Amino acid sequence: MVLDLIVLKTDDGYTAEIPSMKGCESWAHSEDEAIDKTLELLRFYLHVKSDFKFKIDRARKEGNQIVYKVIFNKDL
Repeated sequence: MVLDLIVLKTDDGYTAEIPSMKGCESWAHSEDEAIDKTLELLRFYLHVKSDFKFKIDRARKEGNQIVYKVIFNKDL
């Protein structure tokens, strides 16, 4: 399964969200921390263990927004 992860740079940090998962979003001072927090929420929503690994690929940058692809096996 592939999901979009959108990271937006703001004046005071970064927000990251997975639009297809309602409420799966977070804010942090760094881009990496925002991504990590959002992936932690995704693990919670998918009911997988905290050590479950996702593959993250940077897809494109559009202005102050970066789009990543979160790739994982859908047969959880």
